[in-house]
Amino acid sequence: MSIKRKLLFGLAVSLQLCALAFAAHQALAQEAPDAVMARPPADQPYNDKTLYGFGAGDALAAAQVTENAAITHNSISINGKTIRYTATAGHLTAADPKTGKPEASIFYVAYTADKQNAGKRPVTFFYNGGPGSSSVWLHLGSFSPKRIVTGDPATTQPLPFPFVDNKQSLIDTTDMVFIDAVGTGFSEAISPNTNQTFWGVDSDAAVFRDFITRYLNVNHRLESPKYLYGESYGTPRTDVLANLLEMGGTKLTGVVLQSAILNYNSNADFNGGSYGPYFPGYAAVGAYFNLVTPPPANLTTFAKQMRTFVAGIYEPAVDAFLASNTQPSPNLLNQLFFNSGYPVALWKTDFNLDETTFRYNLIPGSLLGRYDGRVVAVIGSPLAADGDPSSTLITQPFTDRMNDYLPHGLKYTAVSTYNIENGDTIQDWVWTHDGLYLPDTIPDLAAAIYQNPKLKVLSENGYHDLATPFYNTELDLGRLGPISGLQITHYRGGHMIYLFDPSRLLMKGDLVRYYDSRS
Repeated sequence: MSIKRKLLFGLAVSLQLCALAFAAHQALAQEAPDAVMARPPADQPYNDKTLYGFGAGDALAAAQVTENAAITHNSISINGKTIRYTATAGHLTAADPKTGKPEASIFYVAYTADKQNAGKRPVTFFYNGGPGSSSVWLHLGSFSPKRIVTGDPATTQPLPFPFVDNKQSLIDTTDMVFIDAVGTGFSEAISPNTNQTFWGVDSDAAVFRDFITRYLNVNHRLESPKYLYGESYGTPRTDVLANLLEMGGTKLTGVVLQSAILNYNSNADFNGGSYGPYFPGYAAVGAYFNLVTPPPANLTTFAKQMRTFVAGIYEPAVDAFLASNTQPSPNLLNQLFFNSGYPVALWKTDFNLDETTFRYNLIPGSLLGRYDGRVVAVIGSPLAADGDPSSTLITQPFTDRMNDYLPHGLKYTAVSTYNIENGDTIQDWVWTHDGLYLPDTIPDLAAAIYQNPKLKVLSENGYHDLATPFYNTELDLGRLGPISGLQITHYRGGHMIYLFDPSRLLMKGDLVRYYDSRS
């Protein structure tokens, strides 16, 4: 074969091989486009060199403010389905809606599922309470794509707590935005405001409104179904915030109130009145430690019986005791003992029993948790040193994990240290609201529902939560009357219900049904 013919033959073979390769590529693209396009977009780390201040008088100068963010691309498998999502960690500027002037630089972390119809995809705004808490507890404990495994309520889980893909994440159902209040996380006021400007019931809710408005506009989410998810003080914030958003023209689809304190005036820790509504929680804790006689076969049924007992017997007796020092009968004292395990002699001493006294005396020599009455520590031990072992158990592990996750997981590095909790905030908080020295936000929630009758309200409660007792919450919500959009759910667990693995699984199912029920 001549050299010319060899070259022509080689060229023909090469062309044929190229054609075959192209055809194979096309076939693969048609059969499995995700396999061809599997490589995610490049991450965009962000090094934040701003030094944030968290004191009452601190504020950023306007020149320091940016809306930069770190962006990472991830995936998670939930129920056999792979979900690709984008995590965004950074700041947006809340601005006064009347003047347009910047108020505060708010730090947030958002998780958004990729390739979704933004107009139909729900977006939920999460925040904890305090006042003075960042959103770290909901962020790393509940429904984001990653979570900390605490072993709650056990106190023997080795440290550091595992950090795992969250099989109960809500990323398969809603996008999630975790917001840090001013003075927490990396959120700070913008001069001439100071952090303390936003440390009050009304100003706090207003700056949350302005952040949410900014987020919706920047991310083109005005048409999305919109939800609020608040925990603890985050629940009265939600009531006020929902009303402000509705008044401002931002229509909500639903609000979730987890471990709520909606009316401070009806809570004995604040008003000095009857602790009767706490008793069903005491009874649930006593049942957990097998101190109730006879042992209840079903916690839900037992809780119902305890509500009836309080309403018909214990609460009237406490009212008489407080009004005229009428002493309880021996029969009532025995009933209290049988229903809670708390000794008769101690009921005589503290008939209107507060939760602190209960926690120090139910189990001799031990202290029970306030956030979760099932967590127990020996008095004098490091776990009991701060007065609430259920809080001490998780505070440092969550702090350590957040400070690791930000730079290594979310690719957000900072010269400042993330402020998990701000003790100054609650000391300087302005509690007055709507003419009352302490807030009652049930009227705010009622006003939001009046403006938007289709608004769905979900109240989630832990049976063993001694900080915001479930029966007190039910009595407060009862003032709303029979509204079709209200659901109340209960779970074994404390204030942070989601830390208890079996209850988080149930919460996820209830939340998915709640989102799916939107009209």
